[in-house]
Amino acid sequence: MSKVAICMADGCEEIEGLTVVDVLRRGGMDIDTVSISGDPYVTGSHNIAFCADKLISELNWADYDGIVLPGGIPGTPNLAASPAVTDALKLFDAEGKLIAAICAAPSVLGQIGLLEGRDATSYPGFAEKMPGCNYKTDAVVRDGNIITSRGMGTAIEFALAIVEYFSDHETAVALGDKFIYSYGA
Repeated sequence: MSKVAICMADGCEEIEGLTVVDVLRRGGMDIDTVSISGDPYVTGSHNIAFCADKLISELNWADYDGIVLPGGIPGTPNLAASPAVTDALKLFDAEGKLIAAICAAPSVLGQIGLLEGRDATSYPGFAEKMPGCNYKTDAVVRDGNIITSRGMGTAIEFALAIVEYFSDHETAVALGDKFIYSYGA
């Protein structure tokens, strides 16, 4: 079973983070929501508070097959300012493990050089923070081990792309069908 860490920063976009948690758990994946601060409680960009499963300081990154970054403001700048997050992203890229980011969060990948020469997308207006990438406007873009997506309205498709990454297209389609979402149509 694949294990994924979803890094939650204060100011994250709640739908982008929690939709991924929900869909991946429905897909049978082992998911840890991870607070990047010293507090297990995270408050999203719309003042929705929730308790993360773990603190980032408690993780052994070798236990994880993927890392997901929800967007949101100021969540994305908070992710970018965390050496624990950026170091993990570099490690995952070097090991060819999944890195997935949605909305403004792909800019974190761009700022640390992980998108150079790769296809990627983000929320409109963040392309300039993703230097060297081949910017696309598709809802979800996969280039090797990196999946990026546009925003809150693409969260289900983004999550199903992660399911597909760890399984196959048919599994992602079947899961989407269970909650009346037509994936890959």
